[in-house]
Amino acid sequence: MSNPLPAHLPDRLTVCLWDFTWYTRTGPGEPFEDLDRAFTEAVARGYNTVRICAMPYLLFGSGLDTSSLTFAPFGNGYGMRTRWYDVRQTATLDGRAHLLALFQAARRHDCHVIVSSWEYQQSSSFLADPSWHVALRAVPAERRAGALADALADLVDFLAEHGLADRIAFVELHNEIQSTWLTEALAPGQSPVLGLRPYLEKAIAAFKARHPGQLVTVNYARVPAGEMRGIPANIDVAVFHPYVYGVLDELIGTFALRDTSVPFPQERAARELLRPDAPPLEEWRPEQEWRLAATVVPRREVYLHDWCDPQRFDAWLYDRYAAYRYGMAERLRIWIEVAADWAAERGVPLVLGEGWVGYTPLHGTFEEGPVGAAICLEAVGHASRVGAWGTVVCSNAAPQHPMWDDVALQTAANRLFTRAA
Repeated sequence: MSNPLPAHLPDRLTVCLWDFTWYTRTGPGEPFEDLDRAFTEAVARGYNTVRICAMPYLLFGSGLDTSSLTFAPFGNGYGMRTRWYDVRQTATLDGRAHLLALFQAARRHDCHVIVSSWEYQQSSSFLADPSWHVALRAVPAERRAGALADALADLVDFLAEHGLADRIAFVELHNEIQSTWLTEALAPGQSPVLGLRPYLEKAIAAFKARHPGQLVTVNYARVPAGEMRGIPANIDVAVFHPYVYGVLDELIGTFALRDTSVPFPQERAARELLRPDAPPLEEWRPEQEWRLAATVVPRREVYLHDWCDPQRFDAWLYDRYAAYRYGMAERLRIWIEVAADWAAERGVPLVLGEGWVGYTPLHGTFEEGPVGAAICLEAVGHASRVGAWGTVVCSNAAPQHPMWDDVALQTAANRLFTRAA
């Protein structure tokens, strides 16, 4: 790295993905009902950093009253067998006070926080009313990156006023910018990676003008090999999410989960994946239709995750995995090496903030079982080998997922990563 990291930050970031769940699932019995307990459990597994959607535009840009935010299930059972969308309880909280509580707990447990935003992807869909979603979409597309930068700068000011800014590991303008409504500023067919660069560079420069000492960046789904020139030149941290998919891509394509131009194969899904009591796709909707517009996750994918038999889903992947095993392993290795090479050439640290296979049902065990565990250790080994500053064990290794119970895997992976620091 051309510039040393701030002295108060860890030599290696062992990252746990708390995303938006740290505020959507705070009700009775939920994983973030008690932030101190969540941090205690994270530290016991070897983590020193959590990565969150800090809801910056809602709290500091929207102008909405955030003193009494109510987060609620989608209703009708929608999303209850998915990851991230399975909100169980309704809970009301003061948004800014909850942000302070998180950072205060991080200090008590000697942890740091990666401050990000999922707002132009799905965060607003969890609120009990559409006000947040409406406020986000009202910002002209070409202004959205700048609006996020302004809100994040205000958020850093707010934390600094309370003596908590030193808990920030770094700031991300937004999560996975290729898959956001920031891309609505682009011409049809324009590459999101290449096309968003000028908007992102301008926004990052505006943030740096207010907080020149604060590390700031954006992050990318996958590693955009072939388009690395589209990454902003003024980022301070190179952040990528190497989801390799492989065999999971075949399932997504076979059942047209992300391609609405193709009819959903209801009969085949029933034969191969669904539970006998599954309703037709068209009947599966949340209570409030606006929530569908407030998330980038396709309704077909939610439906399949909600109504599949998890054992049949896993078996479908295992039956075909042998044909993809080598390719998935090579993609993971090559992507991490490409990311590390790009970061080294520009003198910035590398962080792998999410990964490794892809989006699977809540009770699927492909990433929790022997195949997934091996991929986790392989990926963390690559991250250590290339000298990454930070990595996750797996995106599913967090309090809101069943994988949280696999303490041995998480501690082993985090030791593997930190022992070379």
